[in-house]
Amino acid sequence: MTDLPVIEDYEALFVNNTPLLDTRASIEFNKGAFPCAKHVPLMTDDEREQVGTCYQNVGKEAALKLGHQLVSGHVKEQRLDAWMAFFQDNPQGILYCFRGGLRSQITQRWIFERSGVAYPRVKGGYKAMRRYLIDELKVLGERLNFVVVGGQTGAGKTLLLNRLSSSIDLESLANHRGSAFGNDVDPQPTQINFENALAIELIKNKQQAFIALEDEGANIGTIHIPDALKLKTQHAKLVVLRASNEERIELSLKTYVADMCDKYCTLDPQRGFENFANYWRESLGKIRKRLGGVRYQELSMILQEALSKYQDASSAVLFLPIIETLLFDYYDPMYAYQINNKKDRIVFEGRADEIIDFLESSKFSL
Repeated sequence: MTDLPVIEDYEALFVNNTPLLDTRASIEFNKGAFPCAKHVPLMTDDEREQVGTCYQNVGKEAALKLGHQLVSGHVKEQRLDAWMAFFQDNPQGILYCFRGGLRSQITQRWIFERSGVAYPRVKGGYKAMRRYLIDELKVLGERLNFVVVGGQTGAGKTLLLNRLSSSIDLESLANHRGSAFGNDVDPQPTQINFENALAIELIKNKQQAFIALEDEGANIGTIHIPDALKLKTQHAKLVVLRASNEERIELSLKTYVADMCDKYCTLDPQRGFENFANYWRESLGKIRKRLGGVRYQELSMILQEALSKYQDASSAVLFLPIIETLLFDYYDPMYAYQINNKKDRIVFEGRADEIIDFLESSKFSL
């Protein structure tokens, strides 16, 4: 029997964005996966459960026989077709199951028998790759040098991060902008998926002199920042992005009104605007207690008019008083309090171009 290739250089897999074929069942994949993984399972959840029950009650040989019975004939051919389509699109890809055991070996063998292609599988499977990323997340979170980017809401911190040569956008990885209005049209990833993606970004950037991150709390929406990274960044040097109030208003209108409405309407053309309106109502409701009853009612009335105007004429002008109130009366006082507690860590303040020049020149040293 031909020995089929096995790969165990996990770092290379992730650094090179190697296409990964995940043959686990859906229930396993949905709990946690990798950014470059495509899910084409060997067995469905029901089939996996039947085989698992057989294994517990009767033993390995009976379970293996049942598995081959469940995935045979037309069912087997369909799954082989899906795997072959993946391999044709991704000739440099690799497959895996949970532990690198029978499921990935069977998949690998069937592919070879049909096509003669010795497609490699990952030694240790998902479990080994996940363990590697967990270890790297802790080690790199403690070892690497980080610079934290702070600034008022609407100053454009994410835009600045995207212009830097070495940065990680935590909010993008968490699919949340880190505030009451931070939800996106798609749900946040699982905690495991976030950690996997973050660890991969740290590995890709580990040779950099520093990595810039946005100033975040302990959580971004439902996502928890890993302890090692959180503790390291609490003592990291801080640069503060400055922007005029006019710029902050303009960016906030674009981000939270125009862009969000476009996203909702693109995702669901029929109910998109209704979902966009609910996003605004629900987000405002999250800060009702902090706003106070009177101000909340005032902003709710303005919001209803703003939504009607925007739906009828695509004019965001009525959102202006809401944006201004949120920026200047709600977020700015909280920011002033928080930044005052971090003032001893501030090494530079300025506009985006000035910060980029400072961080990427000899003026800055860790």
